[in-house]
Amino acid sequence: MLRNVLITAGSRRVPLVQGFQRALSQSAHGGVVVVTDVNPMSPAVYAADRSFRVGLSRDPDYIDQILAIAVGEGVGLVVPTIDDELETFGRARERFAERGIVVAVSRPETTALCDDKFATCGELASRGVAAAQSWLPESLPAQPPFPLFVKPRRGRGGVGAYRIRHERDLAFFLDYVDGPIVQEYLNGPEFTIDVLCDFAGRPLSIVPRRRDVIRAGVIDRGCTVNDPALIALAQACTTALPFFGAINIQCRVVDGTPVVFEINPRFSGGIPLTIEAGADFPRMLVDLAAGRAVAPAIGQFRDRLWMTNYEASVFLEDGRVDLPEYQPARAVGAVA
Repeated sequence: MLRNVLITAGSRRVPLVQGFQRALSQSAHGGVVVVTDVNPMSPAVYAADRSFRVGLSRDPDYIDQILAIAVGEGVGLVVPTIDDELETFGRARERFAERGIVVAVSRPETTALCDDKFATCGELASRGVAAAQSWLPESLPAQPPFPLFVKPRRGRGGVGAYRIRHERDLAFFLDYVDGPIVQEYLNGPEFTIDVLCDFAGRPLSIVPRRRDVIRAGVIDRGCTVNDPALIALAQACTTALPFFGAINIQCRVVDGTPVVFEINPRFSGGIPLTIEAGADFPRMLVDLAAGRAVAPAIGQFRDRLWMTNYEASVFLEDGRVDLPEYQPARAVGAVA
């Protein structure tokens, strides 16, 4: 029986917290959402039912901290949310499984590959999936096909990504960007494809979203698009690589053909649109973790549903700005 859900690195992921709260409230046994974070000012801390301060994902005892909280708080499902921790959680899945806890994360080999944008595109292309042509700086052709795109080989949120128009820009940004790769410039509309896979790697839901306005690497305005070509691309990606849980595929459509430029094996920032369109990833994950069968529902969502975002704020009296460390002696039992 699934008990509670733990979401790591809660940060600004209030809609994701709320999505799991709704999913648990609709389940037969109920449950609460626990959030961990390093920062007491993170808004998701105050949206969750319970929250605790932990160290950074690179700390040697990070997994020990999360496991202690998960066991003490009666957690049955852990949802990692940031790139930095995915490979670590992938390696620790069996430790959690021994305590009856499911971690919604892909294998460490998959997360490591997706963390490397050059390796991702190379692997997809080798398996017949349309992926952006990519080069390391030392392997660029003598006369590169401008325009190009330079970005960190390992990065997120669009940070350090630049369109390159000519040789002078290329030389500057190859020196300016830390650990760069070069990709062909994909001139076409941009899409994120949200995908949920079960724990055997089978895709259960695929929802393409057009990204009309992007802010800080996350969709600000856009809509769902029930496009067979985009859905087929996502299916090809899940055949090429084993994924478990939520992933998001970034692509552009060039001359009618969708081309992948990166994959993030985690929930996307635009997941509220996918959930609102009827593809309830949190509810499906809750069911999977509880051992209930979930039938594939590929293409079953509201087409052309638009989302336009705005900022919301949490207001706190000075004394409430607190995120306690987990104290096992004060642990709250599992929710029945």
